Amino acid sequence: MPEGSIGAAASTLLEGARKGRGATTNPAVRFDRLATEAFDDGWQTLEESFAELPPLATTLTRDSARSAIAWNNSPDVGFDRAVNPYRGCEHGCVYCYARPSHAYLGLSPGLDFETKLLFKPDVAALLEKELRKPGYAARPLALGSNTDPYQPVERQLKLTRAVLEVLERFGHPVTIVTKSAGVLRDLDILGRLAARNLARVCLSVTTLDAPLARILEPRAASPERRLHALRALTEAGIPTAVLAAPMIPAVNDMELERILERAASAGATRGAYILLRLPLEIAGIFEAWLREHMPDRAERVLSLVRQTRGGRIYDSDFAQRMGGSGPYAEILARRFQVAARRLGMDRRDLGSLDCSQFAVPESGTAARQLSLF
Repeated sequence: MPEGSIGAAASTLLEGARKGRGATTNPAVRFDRLATEAFDDGWQTLEESFAELPPLATTLTRDSARSAIAWNNSPDVGFDRAVNPYRGCEHGCVYCYARPSHAYLGLSPGLDFETKLLFKPDVAALLEKELRKPGYAARPLALGSNTDPYQPVERQLKLTRAVLEVLERFGHPVTIVTKSAGVLRDLDILGRLAARNLARVCLSVTTLDAPLARILEPRAASPERRLHALRALTEAGIPTAVLAAPMIPAVNDMELERILERAASAGATRGAYILLRLPLEIAGIFEAWLREHMPDRAERVLSLVRQTRGGRIYDSDFAQRMGGSGPYAEILARRFQVAARRLGMDRRDLGSLDCSQFAVPESGTAARQLSLF
């Protein structure tokens, strides 16, 4: 094993379903030259080891990031900048498209992604520094585009709230996507921002089936709590939307219309969906999860996924990676269009967030100097 390689060592963790965790595997880091694989020596030692898998605790490591804003130019993403206070996500969503990013840290996109988290203690200060740069032009900033800004650790660290406080002082527009009811903790700031047309919140609802949610996204808020959060945000005057994502063929795709209906009843005025994406390690992680929890339909699900990706398990082409292609994908898109139109969730006349209010406030030093005159 190469010196200092965390990922290869991490891959030796026993595989199988663990209570409170989404991934059932911990694949080796794709950049490592060596990997390990469990092997049955014929003496049932492997079977005995898998019998009672120990729980995995969550660990936190300080991230020494030098910047807060991540920039992107992907043509199929509706924002060009984002802030992510955390790397890795304890929600444990087995399908999470952000899992492969953990490999850049020398950690596995599997169980490591949901148990070995990195946090940016200086994220608010770094953000303020970047917003003060000469020539900075405000556009809506996505909060938590890679990992959830309201995952459980946010209750103690409050980094997301610190970021919102900076954005409020600068009059900077922000959009949030989360699957946590924890967003209600910041109802005060979000309410003030929304009153100035500076904030929108989108709740991601994958399924309305609580038992399915517990194995798909084990440490995320229950579906009912997310719908409650939608209603509370709406009642506070904060524009809300719902993201039915991901739609997984033969797993939760039959719920698309019902998710939109429940969200509309809770006050959401916009809706969207994304088809399951399985780039890089996620393909193997998802297949292992599927064979563990739904062995009777695993082949059917994987076959349908390939039908939406030109016969492959994934296609990264910007033109179709979010919605897929082929008959199944076309039918899903049509179902969404019909339901969204019926529910009034396809409106495009709601206006955009106001970027004209952005202003750099006086720094503490400048304010003290002016007070001398």
